[in-house]
Amino acid sequence: MKTILLATVAVAALGTAASAADLAARPYTKAAPMLAPLPTWAGFYIGAMGGYAGQTGSDGIEGGFAGGTIGYNWQQANVVFGIEADAAWADISRSAAGFVAVPGFAPIGVTASAKIQDWGTVRGRIGYAFGPTLLYATGGYAWADTKLSAAVTGVGGFSTSDSQVHSGYAVGAGLEYMFAPKWSFKAEYLFKSFGSENYTFNTPFGSATAASGSFDIHSVQAGINYHF
Repeated sequence: MKTILLATVAVAALGTAASAADLAARPYTKAAPMLAPLPTWAGFYIGAMGGYAGQTGSDGIEGGFAGGTIGYNWQQANVVFGIEADAAWADISRSAAGFVAVPGFAPIGVTASAKIQDWGTVRGRIGYAFGPTLLYATGGYAWADTKLSAAVTGVGGFSTSDSQVHSGYAVGAGLEYMFAPKWSFKAEYLFKSFGSENYTFNTPFGSATAASGSFDIHSVQAGINYHF
């Protein structure tokens, strides 16, 4: 009996070992890497911006500006469209000095200056997103708060000035890059065209009104935005 029992146990053990040997080893599957989610451009954003602007030629106004931006984007697949408004303090100016001949008087010295002291835009944007990079075109309304001044020497000497807000349009293009979650950097070119306004100058001899004429300005600006 003891011999039969040992033999039975041995046969069972050998059979179990053989069955285990016949099982195929479980394949090793490497876990799929965790991919960072693509950034979304949709939603509100605010930011700060600044840049340089000027007219073509050597006798136009030029200077810098700095301000803020607010906007909202919608996104459909890779197409991004939205609306953006910006406003900036500016020191875009030009001055000139000369003499004016007045019959019966000695030549009168005059220094005249023009300065855009604030400006801004309300624009639509449409672009295409390549992951964290957005290329876009933009266009819309533009305004410029402009001051014209004159200082006269001779005939008692006096100075006079007037400020007007010019309306016009802005068109351009830009690139925006999402360099961190919720943060992006933007570079942009705009062409701005403004209509004429009438300026009134008060002098010791009475008041005079003159039209400024329309004017065009090119600007380049960069900024940083925070996306909610």
